[in-house]
Amino acid sequence: MLLRIGLRKKTSKWTALMTAAALAVAPMAALAQENKGPPILRDTESEQLLREYTRPILRAAGLEKQNIQMVIINESAFNAFVADGRRIFVNYGAIMQSETPNQIIGVLAHETGHLAGGHLAKMREQLAQAQTQMIIAMLLGAGAMVAGVRSGNSNNGLVNAGAAAVAGPQEMIRRTLISYVRQQEENADKAGVKFLTATGQSARGMYETFKRFTNDSLFAAHGADPYVQSHPMPAERVAALEELARSSPYWDKKDDPALQMRHDMVRAKISAFMERQDTVYRRYPMSNTSLPARYAHAITTYLHGDLRSAIAQIDGLIQLQPGNPYFYELRGQALLEGGKPAEAIAPLRKAVQLSNNAPLIEMMLGQALVATDNKAYAEEAISILRAAVARETEAPLGYTQLAMAYGRKGDYAEADLASAQAAYLRGDNKTARDLASRAKTRFAIGTPGWVKADDIVSAKPLPGQKNN
Repeated sequence: MLLRIGLRKKTSKWTALMTAAALAVAPMAALAQENKGPPILRDTESEQLLREYTRPILRAAGLEKQNIQMVIINESAFNAFVADGRRIFVNYGAIMQSETPNQIIGVLAHETGHLAGGHLAKMREQLAQAQTQMIIAMLLGAGAMVAGVRSGNSNNGLVNAGAAAVAGPQEMIRRTLISYVRQQEENADKAGVKFLTATGQSARGMYETFKRFTNDSLFAAHGADPYVQSHPMPAERVAALEELARSSPYWDKKDDPALQMRHDMVRAKISAFMERQDTVYRRYPMSNTSLPARYAHAITTYLHGDLRSAIAQIDGLIQLQPGNPYFYELRGQALLEGGKPAEAIAPLRKAVQLSNNAPLIEMMLGQALVATDNKAYAEEAISILRAAVARETEAPLGYTQLAMAYGRKGDYAEADLASAQAAYLRGDNKTARDLASRAKTRFAIGTPGWVKADDIVSAKPLPGQKNN
């Protein structure tokens, strides 16, 4: 189930000369534009693969107990970054452009190096210092310019001195920050190679990825790839990385063929869901009968309206791999979105079973049960959806479907509460408060439902959100 989900809105007003430095470990707020955060993609198969890629690296870094989450960003450019010490963000473009697991694993190892090195907190300190210096410089410069203007000659030396007082420190601070970022990047390179070696993996992929950016001369170009902008890569850094990577006894180690196949399957899935139909068929022409190509063809066929043909293709995939939960998930999704929710239930049940109760797939099963408009399914849908949102707390879809299930049952207090929780997760604070306020009138005072509704009514918006 590939879903596009908007991130909760955050804002930031970083100064232009801090941007190049800040992006290396930027919070999501720094990536927001006009109060709109980049949407994220949710997909059990893709997220599970990334978790498996990072698990041994996090263990080697001593971060296995930190519950680091993988978040896929709906952006086609190659980018990956850490932001808050709890998540590694990866553009889907980074997965698409990584031809081997080792290439994306190398990038993830590098980002883990930032987490393990505490670079986020250190960068905040540097930015705070730079901001203080900037304010002082600007005040001194502005004071000189004001004095010059008051003298009646806007072109006199005092005004020019004031302008220089502002421009000079800005450039110095910019250079200091960029130098600091480069040092962090070099440290993350070393840490990444160390983690890869400790887990018996090659650092060749990391080197190949960084070298590709350097060869393409992206860093200095207008519209350069954001990964290169936020990870400065002078030639000497790449050379140092190559020497370090080649010193590993695992330099020539290849990816396991089964892992390569899973990687190729996820890339085919992302291509089919995210790229134009003609682009998908250029990547995977009909003459290509590999499993990833057939996966892409089946998804593209259902997305573009030929449900019967798509189901036939998906059934062919299931015959090849009857234990693959994501083929059953795809079958259920195609039927559900094709207006056949009752027929979607059986394959989605199978997908839930085979995936060890993956929450996102449970949510789709709950959606199918609700969409049948059969009240007999209401209790089952509520049970499944409650279990799903308990383990996947940041997916509005689960609460939206839960609200509908409660509505089918006639439990309007719980329906209002679930709707309020969905609105809150979407960042729609006004709707969340309105629904939660109504839910409070339906619950007995002091009951768990009343308390949860009161929490939403009283909740303060996140930084940058409007409390409207």
